[in-house]
Formats: sequence, C-alpha cells, structure tokens
Amino acid sequence: MTSAGSPDSRPRTAFDPVAMAPRDIYRVVNSVVVPRPIAWVCSRSAEGVHNLAPHSFYTVACVQPPIVQFTSVGRKDSLNNVEATGDFTVNLVPEPLFEQANATGTDFPPDQSEAEQAGVRLEPGERVAAMRVAQSPVSIECTLHSTLRLGDSTVVFGRVEWISVWESAVRDGRPRIEELRPLARLGGNEWSTIGEVLTIPRIPYRAWAEDPSIGAQVRNEA
Repeated sequence: MTSAGSPDSRPRTAFDPVAMAPRDIYRVVNSVVVPRPIAWVCSRSAEGVHNLAPHSFYTVACVQPPIVQFTSVGRKDSLNNVEATGDFTVNLVPEPLFEQANATGTDFPPDQSEAEQAGVRLEPGERVAAMRVAQSPVSIECTLHSTLRLGDSTVVFGRVEWISVWESAVRDGRPRIEELRPLARLGGNEWSTIGEVLTIPRIPYRAWAEDPSIGAQVRNEA
C-alpha cells in the first residue's frame, strides 16, 4: 500500500463506477484487467448451426471437478446455444489465427456460422457433440455445469470432459507455452502475445523464515 507521502506515490485518475455509464466502466475494466486469456467457444444451436466466438472473460473455476468458466456480456449466441444443447468446446487462440479469431467476434446472425465465414476449419470432438477448432493446439470439451446471472452478464460454468493438445506442444507431461503461442486480450482493440516468459520458483515459508537474506533480497528488488 502506497501512502500519499512516499517516494512511490504518483497522482492518480479516479474512475467512479457508480457515476459512470456502463460502456465507460467496461472500457476501463477491460484496460486494467489484462492480459486476459481467450476462450474461443464453439457451440451449436438447436438447429445445428455451429457458432464460434471469442470470450475474454474466461478462467479456471475449479480443479476437482475440473470446471472452466466464461462470461457472456449480454445474451450472445454462445450462451443461447450452450443452454439449448448442453455442451461446448473452449479452444485456445494461437497467434497464426489472429485475424480469424477477430473476425469471429463479428455479430453475424444466429443462422450463420462464424467459423465458415472466417475460414476456420472445425472437426468433431471426442466426448461432446460440439465441434472443436482443428487449427487450435488446445481444445477443452465441456458439458454445461451451471450458469450464474450477474447484472447484464451470465457466467457459464463448463465441466471439463476431455482436453486434447497437439502432441508437438507437449513435453515432460505438460503443454508448453512456447509451442501453444496463445493470444490474449487487452483494452480497446488491443491484443497481445505471450512476450517474454519469466520463470521463478515459489518460496516456501520455511525457507523464508530460516534465511532472512531471502526476504531482504526481495525487498531490495522492489
């Protein structure tokens, strides 16, 4: 916590969500909660139309059982489809599909497939009826666990039934970030790549307590 008189204190611009229009606070939140991973959600309508849309309000919700979540701001086709058919896939967006992922965010009518319009090839999944992105190195197949309505948005929880990763992207038993090359969302129309990857082990409290120089070194780096 920075006090007003400390050397690190700088003038701040305040944003009051109570006094701001929803669109304005949305722009601010999107610019500070960054980077955000992208759930490239593939779903199917009750009529069998395959929908593909990027959702950047996305994260892991639970490990046991494995559950992921994405948020539909407003009522989007992804939400309608998942509620109608009960399953979906979450596909990682790799760098080479940057323009195609952006294009699938276009508000096409529900009877049109974004994947077809953007030239993204789909293929059958292993455990669910929803398709997966063939050109994506990672696909997470989910069945609908539940939804939670929050104001103008709905959080969709999907129970993970199957995860498939390109063999070339797996080493030592886990997918490798340098092979996945995921894109992330920032504010406005900005996207990002992974950039520099930093590696650092977590410090056990026992080591911290037994060796005062560890804490001193960390504080000196601040």
